[in-house]
Amino acid sequence: MSITLGLDIGSSSVIAGLLRGTKVLAESPRAFFKSRHFGPAVEVDPATLLTAVRTAIAGLGPKVREVDAIVFATMGPAWVAMDRKGHPLTAIITHQDRRSIVEARELEARLGKERHLELCGCRPFPGGISSTSWAWFRRHQPAKLRKADLVGHLNTFLHRQLTGARVIDPSNASFTGLYDTMTLKGWSAELCANLGVSESLLPEVLEADVIAGEITPAAARAYGLKAGTPVMTGLMDGSAGMLFTGAKAGQLFNVVGSTDVLALCTDRPKPHESLLTRALGVDGKWLQVSTLAAMASSIYWARDQFFSGMPIAEFQAELRRLSRAGPKAAGSVAFEPYMAGERTSLEQRQGAFTGITLATTKTNLLSAIIEGLTRASADRLPLLEATGTPLLKTVAVSGGSDRLDQLMHRDWRGSWRYRSVTDATMRGLGMLTPRER
Repeated sequence: MSITLGLDIGSSSVIAGLLRGTKVLAESPRAFFKSRHFGPAVEVDPATLLTAVRTAIAGLGPKVREVDAIVFATMGPAWVAMDRKGHPLTAIITHQDRRSIVEARELEARLGKERHLELCGCRPFPGGISSTSWAWFRRHQPAKLRKADLVGHLNTFLHRQLTGARVIDPSNASFTGLYDTMTLKGWSAELCANLGVSESLLPEVLEADVIAGEITPAAARAYGLKAGTPVMTGLMDGSAGMLFTGAKAGQLFNVVGSTDVLALCTDRPKPHESLLTRALGVDGKWLQVSTLAAMASSIYWARDQFFSGMPIAEFQAELRRLSRAGPKAAGSVAFEPYMAGERTSLEQRQGAFTGITLATTKTNLLSAIIEGLTRASADRLPLLEATGTPLLKTVAVSGGSDRLDQLMHRDWRGSWRYRSVTDATMRGLGMLTPRER
């Protein structure tokens, strides 16, 4: 059976793995990279990211030169513009970036909210739909974009470096805000005209498992790979995880971590302004997604601020105790769970405590955080049910050893079964079999 080199490129690190089907034969240590934060702007230096890719690949040793194919799962959106030689003209603008609120409002006002939803499947959320980032650069740094020959997402950039190809997959194309997501028929002339850009700058859309190019001799030398190795188009990391679950219509996949992502696989998407709708990237299916941008990060923020002297095991036991106690442990305090904003809002909400009195304790505050998050987790289910796709009752769950998923599922209404999956993104890449165009 053939061996695939998988690259899992998240928002802060890269992991390389050798895969035989969904079996991980070897995995590199995480190669970390940092984002740059300037007020609402969040970006990654392209050279820094490529160094992390190189480091992760090197972590597997010489066996990477013997693989039969390469594929990557990337964070998304991660927007970048390139010149005719493939050199980056901008930083990589990540999904955490919120600088383009004004541009988002203008894009939606010109086209209309309903029409944008009808074509794109989403509203033009700043950072979450990268057409807003493109609009921001056109306004604030037009000289850079006048040199642009190719504009895409991170998998576009990686292919330009490794194979020379100009490609993107449907999952990433959906989050450009320029793709006809609801039909999967290609770039939308109407969305491109609304932004005022030419389709000639956009990459070719190929499904995730298509061989988009081969490792060039220069890339082979730079990354320790074998020239001529086929490279599949690749897809977004959440899509890879869903593939590992089986990607059946109605399947729920819940990634419970710093961010809590609940995704529904469907073959008949119904856009909603409070959901992110995008192509799966393969097999003509879609994902509809609801995200809590700060879940575990909110809980561990509270630990750092109020319980820093408490051993981690004791703190986690306290979380379970407060979850069992329910709302009464919060007293009069309520918490709005938006400490990292909201992925499905043009205007960014913020976290907040209300109902604080002189009698409020740190335990009340921690309980309020738990209650706010568990309520928000459960409130996503009616949104997904309203899409019309019957939800399968077994939920695939990926999360850390602290088992925060048990807290987050406490208030889910109905009868559910939870199936734990590990290393889902990397093993999901192993579900892709290379095929010719």
